Amino acid sequence: MAQSASAYLPEAFLSVIREAMPEALSLDDFIAACQRPLRRSIRINTLKISVSDFLQRVAPYGWQLTPVPWCEEGFWIDRDETSLPLGSTAEHLSGLFYIQEASSMLPVAALFADGNAPQRVMDVAAAPGSKTTQIAARMQNEGAILANEYSASRVKVLHANLSRCGVANVALTHFDGRVFGAALPEAFDAILLDAPCSGEGVVRKDPDALRNWSVESNHEIAATQRELIDSAFHALRPGGTLVYSTCTLNREENQAVCLWLLSRYPQAVEIVPLDGLFPEAGKALTPEGFLHVFPQVYDCEGFFVARLRKTASVDALPKPKYKVGTFPFSPLKGREAREVANAAAGVGLEWDETLQLWQRDKEVWLFPADIEPLIGQVRFSRIGLRLAERFNKGFRWQHEAVVALAGTGNKLAFELSLEEAGEWYRGRDIWPANPPSADEVIVTFQAQPLGLAKRVGSRLKNSYPRELVRDGVLFSELNGFV
Repeated sequence: MAQSASAYLPEAFLSVIREAMPEALSLDDFIAACQRPLRRSIRINTLKISVSDFLQRVAPYGWQLTPVPWCEEGFWIDRDETSLPLGSTAEHLSGLFYIQEASSMLPVAALFADGNAPQRVMDVAAAPGSKTTQIAARMQNEGAILANEYSASRVKVLHANLSRCGVANVALTHFDGRVFGAALPEAFDAILLDAPCSGEGVVRKDPDALRNWSVESNHEIAATQRELIDSAFHALRPGGTLVYSTCTLNREENQAVCLWLLSRYPQAVEIVPLDGLFPEAGKALTPEGFLHVFPQVYDCEGFFVARLRKTASVDALPKPKYKVGTFPFSPLKGREAREVANAAAGVGLEWDETLQLWQRDKEVWLFPADIEPLIGQVRFSRIGLRLAERFNKGFRWQHEAVVALAGTGNKLAFELSLEEAGEWYRGRDIWPANPPSADEVIVTFQAQPLGLAKRVGSRLKNSYPRELVRDGVLFSELNGFV
């Protein structure tokens, strides 16, 4: 067995890599790359801040930021992690950036390449949310995204990341991804299938990723991937784009899966080459036009990306036999809708026609309008934003809606000091020296909304969700730590 200080690399695995790797690349360089620490990278969340404003904001921190060539919002970051973890900075807590490996930004870049502007997108395997939030930012929270996650435990993490990033246009489902071709035929303009895989490309992040690796396991995984891509292809409308990606390196889980789809539907699938995705894409381009990224090529995780176009309809799959059940929401229209919108505007929450009001008992929600045609065809875990709970004396506005809808420059916002913001993230009430006059205010830090606070005398009552409460060292590298 070949084993390095940082990564366990079985000989059988290296034999597969020898076969998969182009002649221009060296196996020794591959092994050396697997032994190097992985460069950390972030993606600026343009739902909340522009790239230029973010770079100006963090310039005093001394972060060394190197652009990721395939994502204009992406940067490799070099900074001192000893004093303040990157995830505890004010900019991360308020959703201004997402900690995302650079190569995992490739699939969404491919999905939106060449001016592609889909209105309804599906992310088949969405947790923890890096690519879903990237898609939402590219769509600027318009249209609709169906984000599916098979693992129940990961759905909660997915929703938390969507909320932190201010995403409003997502509906969540919890299914085996193989159901969608039958359940939602030709329903999507674009689909991302970042498929479950053997994870051969992640050894720089997880040195033991290949401890249980075997050729037999690769065969089993590829069989599942073929079923997933077949289902996704049926759920795609003619003319739509399907991006298939993995974080693994063997051809069986990558090129072979795509070529299997092409052989199955030869009159309905075409490969859209990715040679023009970014200036140096040719270094990882396969003869078919896919990107097969070995870790030594761009000094990142190993990855595979294919872009396919559906050119014609194919025979529909049999309708699934499951029952969707009664949909417990009803749309809010007319006077009732105006009442909610006016009350929301009173605390600084506004939205446009891409979001529509729905109600369940005393709960008021905002659903992305483009998801409504799918209601009744599949069971959703949640849709859009939970806006408010209705009470006799008005509404209790929900945290996720405040973060997504308040925006920056809100005239009704109450700016917290560094110390007060630290208290807020720890779930504690705030005692400002000069309390606001309004009964409810959107509290902000560095102009970013943190949540909604109710004034009780001279105290601001904290409404930060308990599951998001933080402890330890927090915050601004410029202003200090709290």
